[in-house]
Amino acid sequence: MVKIRRSISLGFMLLMSLLLAGQIVYSAQSPDLKPEKNPLEVAIAATGPLYLPVLLANEAGYFSKRGLTVNISTLSATASAQALLSGQVDIYQGGTATIHANVGGADLIYIAASVDRSTLMLFGQKGLTSFENLRGKSVATTSVGAFGEIAMRKTAKEHGMEIGKDIKLLYHKGPPDALSTFLVGNADGVIITPPQTEMARSKGFPVIIDFYEKGLKIIGPGTGVARAFVKKHPNTLKIFLMGYLDGLKRSLDDPAYAHKILSQTSKITDPKLLEDSYKEGVKVWNKDMTVDPHAIKLVLEQSTLPKVAELDPNRFLDNSLIREVNRDYAAKLFPGEVK
Repeated sequence: MVKIRRSISLGFMLLMSLLLAGQIVYSAQSPDLKPEKNPLEVAIAATGPLYLPVLLANEAGYFSKRGLTVNISTLSATASAQALLSGQVDIYQGGTATIHANVGGADLIYIAASVDRSTLMLFGQKGLTSFENLRGKSVATTSVGAFGEIAMRKTAKEHGMEIGKDIKLLYHKGPPDALSTFLVGNADGVIITPPQTEMARSKGFPVIIDFYEKGLKIIGPGTGVARAFVKKHPNTLKIFLMGYLDGLKRSLDDPAYAHKILSQTSKITDPKLLEDSYKEGVKVWNKDMTVDPHAIKLVLEQSTLPKVAELDPNRFLDNSLIREVNRDYAAKLFPGEVK
């Protein structure tokens, strides 16, 4: 009986140690920061695997455990810059809108890059299997100036073609709308991100270009804010970034919970589609969210505005906060992977 009780006691202590360790991973080991602003209004460009860590972090309470209430809404790229400037939104987790607004004179910048590898895929209607096949045809994409257009302009130049002259782009509010246009046959091609890529693939449409395999480096989604907000609310932003990293780690360590949140937010119920979409996110989520100026330069180079390609990419970013967060927190969450 003594041996049995001792075994149970040791087992209980081991279990409590593991549970405590898990709690530490997701909540402790961080500086004792107090947010200057609460609540925090965060807009995302879409739902899907690219946005899963922030959605999971909010659902799991990783922001609230740090004393920060985060309200998340979905906002189109075209409306995001104005929302940031007016103060309706504090953070925009999205793509190129931050860059375009900065070019236009708004002092908006990236402070982190949760993704900087492209998950875009270009599909053709059945029988259209090469980029050359799209000459004289139309391709459905998302909003003007978004990554779909940037990738298409870059690829068209590489093939001696020109967007607007050799290929017509059909613009949409987001990937679901672009895919719908393609599926009913009103576009010859479509350039989209997960989970719509997995939907198109499951229906047998040929992949013309997988931009992840091609190595296209972009910031999307990145954490876009007004520079004045960074100066006024540095602790709030650090807390947000740490909570996001907690969500990222949980997304990686607990696939079952990640699948649950992805299904809830993206309305995906098919198990295979859900798993494939999750894997697309795992491929590109950044543990070190330092903003790479080369990813911004790629966007500037595809601009149709004069002299934009000559702008210094560093004017569009401030890595000071994420460097501190990486040093003080991410390095503990992901030892050996983040410094």
